[in-house]
Amino acid sequence: MLETIGYLIGTAGASGFSSKSTAEQVTDLCPDLRPITAIITGATSGIGAETARVLAKRGARLVLPARSFKAAEETKGRILAEFPGSEIIVMGLDLSKLDSVRRFVAEFESLNLPLNLLINNAGKFSYDHGVTEDGIEMTFATNYLGHFLLTKLLLKKMIETAKSSGVQGRIVNVSSSIHTWFSGDMIHYLALITKNKSEYDGTRAYALSKLANVLHTKELALRLREMEANVTANCVHPGIVRTRLTRDREGLITDLVFFLASKLLKTIPQAAATSCYVATDPRLENVNGKYFSDCNEASASKLGSSSAEAARLWAASEAMVSTPR
Repeated sequence: MLETIGYLIGTAGASGFSSKSTAEQVTDLCPDLRPITAIITGATSGIGAETARVLAKRGARLVLPARSFKAAEETKGRILAEFPGSEIIVMGLDLSKLDSVRRFVAEFESLNLPLNLLINNAGKFSYDHGVTEDGIEMTFATNYLGHFLLTKLLLKKMIETAKSSGVQGRIVNVSSSIHTWFSGDMIHYLALITKNKSEYDGTRAYALSKLANVLHTKELALRLREMEANVTANCVHPGIVRTRLTRDREGLITDLVFFLASKLLKTIPQAAATSCYVATDPRLENVNGKYFSDCNEASASKLGSSSAEAARLWAASEAMVSTPR
């Protein structure tokens, strides 16, 4: 009860920030980001677009991968209109297609740019069942598996950049508190909904993908520590916000749900705050494998805190991205 009241009134946590803090506010005192190159997925709208705008304001060079060049160019244009000196590179990427992820990484590496910051922000929610060309359920593939492969392929570049620059690299995975809604056997449920349309439930599939983001962060952080890499990985819950995430189902019911929940909704600048905080705040140097909400460290679900489940998902993910389908 007290936690809910604190959320509603915006009580500041240990970081000095709260549910009401905006992305601009949490980056006011961050270091000059002009030496930083950042890749942000899902930056054509909503939280990702605001994250990109604020990081550009602070000086970062941005790489914006997107399925739609038109949407990405429009985002770039809006940022340049506000901050004319920004350096922004638009590239093609469809996270639901593993070959597209591989092509994007190859094209990015051909640019010979450093990589300090990777924000895995893109996500989708769908009421409709779908399976990718790689044979993976669409929500899981887009929200998690594409980001898993993207991170895996970019990790060497991030480690090299951190070593040569002396600036710690950061990976930020955008999850959701909805990850707590999933219980049961993740791998079994994924196989079930991939093969059987009748077993598919959009909300549970979304919760599964967001739990996978949390577990990916946990196992990745462990592996980075074992490698003694100067790169960290953390996970964030942005908060409840109406974005184009629900683009598959607009209408009376969706409008009514968001109206009834309006007192809990964040603005997009508020929803982008935790990603920007975890990506830039100097106090988070060496903080690794944590889950953040409202710009403060929080607790993931019991399943999301399981080292064994994180290792199990990692092994299954490696098999999925390496097996020809």
